[in-house]
Amino acid sequence: MFLINVEGAVYREDKWLMIERSHKEEHAAGMLSFVGGMVDPEGASSNILERTLRRELMEEVGINVQEKMTYVRNTSFVLADGQEVVDIVFLCEWQSGEPYPKSPDEVEAVHWMTTDEIINHPQTEFYLHDNIREAARLRNLPKQSTNEQESYRSR
Repeated sequence: MFLINVEGAVYREDKWLMIERSHKEEHAAGMLSFVGGMVDPEGASSNILERTLRRELMEEVGINVQEKMTYVRNTSFVLADGQEVVDIVFLCEWQSGEPYPKSPDEVEAVHWMTTDEIINHPQTEFYLHDNIREAARLRNLPKQSTNEQESYRSR
């Protein structure tokens, strides 16, 4: 059985919202990361991924994002205790709130960074490089019809 984690590639103008994970965290302590968290079981539900991400953004850094969220990519990883996690990243546009480390047990610091700053930062893991590059690519897509976008994504 997988745990499900969601993350937000939140952007404002030409920068991305990044957190430095608390050193108290068991997974990726002290590393740069998108804001996110584990999905809680709810039984029959809809939009659980998006609602979870909105909750995590508010709980961890005190911000809201625009209604539209765009799927970026998914990966999996294994925690130190052997639990397998599916990680799902969504592209989100910042709406309101000035981010701050609202949950210090999870967030050490908050930064707005460019794509290049993230990729070149010594505290980034390889998977963050892939995630930010794909999120940046999706933001730079020219305006296309829905059918053209779906065709492009399936390549």
